[in-house]
Amino acid sequence: MSKKIVFMGTSNFAVPILKNIFQNGFEISAVYTQPPKKSDRGQKITKSPIHILAETLNLEVRTPKKLKDNKDEYEYLKKIGVSLGVVVAYGQILTKDILNLSKNGFINLHASVLPLNRGASPIQRSIMNLDRETGISVMKINEKLDEGDVSKIFKIDILENENAQSLNERLSILAAEKISDVIDNIFYGSTIYKEQDHRKATYAKKIDKSEGKINWNDDAKKIIGQINGLFPYCYFIFNGVRYRILKALFSGSSGKPGHVLSKNLEIACGNNSLKILEIQREGKRAQKTNEFILGTKIKTGSDLNNV
Repeated sequence: MSKKIVFMGTSNFAVPILKNIFQNGFEISAVYTQPPKKSDRGQKITKSPIHILAETLNLEVRTPKKLKDNKDEYEYLKKIGVSLGVVVAYGQILTKDILNLSKNGFINLHASVLPLNRGASPIQRSIMNLDRETGISVMKINEKLDEGDVSKIFKIDILENENAQSLNERLSILAAEKISDVIDNIFYGSTIYKEQDHRKATYAKKIDKSEGKINWNDDAKKIIGQINGLFPYCYFIFNGVRYRILKALFSGSSGKPGHVLSKNLEIACGNNSLKILEIQREGKRAQKTNEFILGTKIKTGSDLNNV
């Protein structure tokens, strides 16, 4: 009996997972991903990482702008006879008519321990919330946002001072390692889904660009969570120049928030302080602090609130 899989994904996070499904010999009838986008200057069309991988593997690629009320895609999926849909960081909502086309439903590999951090930015929010652990939840998709029943949760610790890029990579690898067994269990009929405890749900809303700006009145640990969670887009503005903080450590000094306490770029926060380890001035390359301080106007006593 044919066991046809439709894979839906877009970002780099989904790449190892699709690769693992393919390498383990599962039949992938089609890959859905977001349509190619024009670059900022409009001179080049950029395909998603999943689009590029699928073409490399000679898989059927489909890039509809939307699936909702899309008769052509509905008829296509109905025709091929989907046994299972696997969705990983796709970026589109699946409606009931699409979900009902798969014999075993559609599963989503969500990067949190559900029902915590439902939504668009679970990895970033887990770090910004100073969580100590996260994971991959295997959820059967329904019409509500990340509220489907869960079959498996694979947990990992968040490392000390880990940033979103590192955690993203580790969770992607974890999901890729587990996906074959997950699919096998579904096809064998041994998978058991359990309802989430919706009372404990939290939400990881989409990241807004404004969240990248540092408020030195915040607690030092909160700011470090912000730096790591939004890596590499957390910044402050000093004398009209934007500086990205790429890495920082907690320190226990005190002073007026935003003031530089030492030549090693120890900055006072609303509570305690932090030491900048890696920084990038606008238009320049990233630098370690010991190199950066040789040519900067940011000195001991400088007030980084002076935009």
